[in-house]
Amino acid sequence: MKKSVLLFLFSIAFSLMSFAQQTIVKGSVLDGITGEPIPDVTVTIEGTTLSKTTDAKGEFSFTKDVPLGEQMLKIEKVGYETKRYPIVVNENKTVDISGMTLDYDPTDKKDLYTISISDDNLNSEDDGLTDNVSGLLQASRDVFLSAAAFDFSATFFRPRGLDNANGKVLINGIEMNKQFSGRPQWGNWGGLNDVQRNQEFTMGMSANDYNFGDLAGTNNIIMRASKYRKGGRISYAAANRSYEGRIMGSYSSGLLADGWSYSVLLSRRFGEQGYIDGTLYDANSFFASIEKKINDKHSLNLTSIYAQNRRGRSTAITQEVFDLKGRQYNPFWGELNGEQRNSRIREIEEPIIMLNHFWDISDKVRLNTNVAYQFGEIANTRIDNGGTRAVTINGETAFIGGARNPTPEYYQNLPSFFLQDENPTAFDYQQAYLAREEFVNDGQFDWNQLYEANATTGYSLYAVQADVIEDKQWSFNSILDADLAENIRLNASLNYRNLNSQNYARIEDLLGGSGYLDVDFFAEESPNAVGATLEEVAQSDLRNPNRIVGEGDRYKYNYEINADVASAFAQAQFKYNKIDFYLGGNVSSTTYQRVGFYENGNFPGTGNNGSFGEGEKLEFTNYGAKAGFTFKASGKHLIDVNGSYFTKAPTIRNSYSNARQTNASVIGLESEKIQSVDVSYIYRSPKLKARVTGFYSGFEDGTDIGFYFTEDLAGLGIDNGDAFVQEVLTGIERRHVGVELGIEAQVTPTIKLKGAASVGQYTFQNNPNLYLTSVDLAGPVTFGDGTTNLKDVHVAGGPERAFQLGFEYRDPDFWNIGVTTNYFSNAYIDVSNLARSANFTSDFDGNTFNDYDPILAKELLKQEQFDDYMLVNVVGGKSWKVDDYFIGFFATINNIFDQDYRTGGFEQSRLANFRRVRDDQARDNGPIFGSRYFFGNGTTYYLNVYVRF
Repeated sequence: MKKSVLLFLFSIAFSLMSFAQQTIVKGSVLDGITGEPIPDVTVTIEGTTLSKTTDAKGEFSFTKDVPLGEQMLKIEKVGYETKRYPIVVNENKTVDISGMTLDYDPTDKKDLYTISISDDNLNSEDDGLTDNVSGLLQASRDVFLSAAAFDFSATFFRPRGLDNANGKVLINGIEMNKQFSGRPQWGNWGGLNDVQRNQEFTMGMSANDYNFGDLAGTNNIIMRASKYRKGGRISYAAANRSYEGRIMGSYSSGLLADGWSYSVLLSRRFGEQGYIDGTLYDANSFFASIEKKINDKHSLNLTSIYAQNRRGRSTAITQEVFDLKGRQYNPFWGELNGEQRNSRIREIEEPIIMLNHFWDISDKVRLNTNVAYQFGEIANTRIDNGGTRAVTINGETAFIGGARNPTPEYYQNLPSFFLQDENPTAFDYQQAYLAREEFVNDGQFDWNQLYEANATTGYSLYAVQADVIEDKQWSFNSILDADLAENIRLNASLNYRNLNSQNYARIEDLLGGSGYLDVDFFAEESPNAVGATLEEVAQSDLRNPNRIVGEGDRYKYNYEINADVASAFAQAQFKYNKIDFYLGGNVSSTTYQRVGFYENGNFPGTGNNGSFGEGEKLEFTNYGAKAGFTFKASGKHLIDVNGSYFTKAPTIRNSYSNARQTNASVIGLESEKIQSVDVSYIYRSPKLKARVTGFYSGFEDGTDIGFYFTEDLAGLGIDNGDAFVQEVLTGIERRHVGVELGIEAQVTPTIKLKGAASVGQYTFQNNPNLYLTSVDLAGPVTFGDGTTNLKDVHVAGGPERAFQLGFEYRDPDFWNIGVTTNYFSNAYIDVSNLARSANFTSDFDGNTFNDYDPILAKELLKQEQFDDYMLVNVVGGKSWKVDDYFIGFFATINNIFDQDYRTGGFEQSRLANFRRVRDDQARDNGPIFGSRYFFGNGTTYYLNVYVRF
């Protein structure tokens, strides 16, 4: 008996000794203001695979495989400022770091980012006229990406020269990029800032838990009811950028005792105009999410989003117009009955409903299955005006058409038009002076002129047309996350999307007329309709000729695109003390088919050469592979490498040469081939964070389609050489190379210095194939060897070089201020492809101009580089705690010195031969058809006041 007791006591003593000799790191995390424990804080020992989450008491503990020596403890949670704590771990000792604090981030930078980027993206359009701001959806905690999002974005800057179609945006794991363009439609979730803070951003092609990803990274917005912190927020914002005011209110229940949780948000954004004149803003947003935790293994979440947005658009302008009216000028609006009315309105109304099932199969295996349905429409309005035609309607002959281009900055309204002769007369100068005075003193859209013109005929010469895209899309995916071992993790997913996209023109407003004749007023004897009469060629629908349409009717074109995309993705991640690495791959199948509901007079019949019924199915099989590793030399020094090769199906937009009128697909259409590699050196310490990355991306077999009017096709036998054409580029090769740097130094507990830089070169690597299609051309037309000379031309897309220096001061009394100075250079214009083809050298007989000067031609075709510029931005805010309420404000002032600068632009292709371009550029009073530019905003502000409870 005594021996048993002694053995028992010895066992207890041995156990206590063993426990005492165990190496442990433990602690707790508290709210820096309230002192309350914070649950669900992620605590990581940097440079290792060790990570814990704090419990309901805010506590955590590491007891296994704890590394010895100097280590860095990182604590982070969405909505709080991330902190790092240095610790020293000794063998068989316990490190107790209880009472660490996290402070709520009062700056609301994600809120600002979504405002300044996402809302501006609502204007993005592919017609070459309206502005298009691209960027990351959120900046994450990376120093360089923060600069790119908050400061560089106003300049059209694109990280690594990539379009936003090169990134993936997900909501609850479901891809949101549009199949039409490949780009995310920001307006589908605009105004929901307060419920978009839970985001997971994966940079570039690095390991991603949800899908294969893309070069510009993957961003998953988690809009799951149980993931929102309990409480509410009411805010009001005032600005002069996109809108003038925004009010928003949200509340989340947190996880209730019965397993239910919910979150709701309402917001409204409004304004007669933003920084650019006449850009009205009228948007309402609603969000609701409800989740039921069925048991410890299953949870079901339902999310609904409704974000209606209506806003006026603006356009690129020539230097002549800028000199006369300034950068805030917008020709699309004019006054009607004492109120502003914009002729170009973009309206988005595409609700989203999604159901998410979360299944914890075991402690190591999780399955997330999602289904979503999105429907509604996007409509873009413009003025429809036609030529003159005598037609018989109800037995009577009527004159329909004859409408002049009503745009106030139409070239025939500007002074340069009257001074185009080499030796202008006194009368010419008089006309130019009168044009200048009228344009400077008014220069806005004349709505009354349109109503008066329609009143003279009874029928409408002018009407407001809406180009409508009405999408219905089902999305399904299932995402597997499995821990195969302590250091091996498997991610896999199956994805399917089915899209029915109806596209048509709709009469929005007859502008006082009684009806609009649905024919092509500009139609001539089309080579595509041999033997047809002019009356037949002009018909939008041969099966319903000479139709008079009223408001709300479809007309001009009417077709649908059916698309199916199925893909599978798998990835394995391996984590060790010194190195982490991953391998991933995907395969996908994409199918498009156009179905025409009108038989267009220029393309009669069915099949791929006609316009009615089903066209051929376009099918693409794609694949990809990626791999990468992170070498952890120590907790402070890391080397990160990522490489990938993959193919992408062309978008719907780039698959059809003229989808509005014919089933014809692009000739030589192929999937794009993409290869990339990036190498980063990362340094992390409590006082200094830095990353320098070298990157390379190569693109092959790209496709692009442009639409414009040109006057220089006379060599093809077209009367006057005028035609509205579709320009198709195939076989495009590009190369993007460069270096980016981000560095941040916490020089004192309150002062932080930061810097960022990006130096890149983004160029075309070949002379792509070019051909034109048009109702005025007898099939596709090429010039010379069928290419355009783009090799070594810079890809337009914002500045290739951007630099930032700044500081930030955070006072212990919860106020902060920051200033950044940002310098930009090496931005280039988007060149005319037609002017760089053999068409540029061809006379009317098809031979080279007898006065062609290759030296002068080289100068005329030299790609314009925009001037360098510098922007200074200021940001600041303050918060107070009053009982259980947090009250605060956040404000920014951008471009405080009101710097003039160009953010982008494009050469017009209206003139595209040597003589015409030479003569236009040589005019003393400036070119008539000069390049069009996007000009950056002057001084702008954003102020947000909020109450959190």
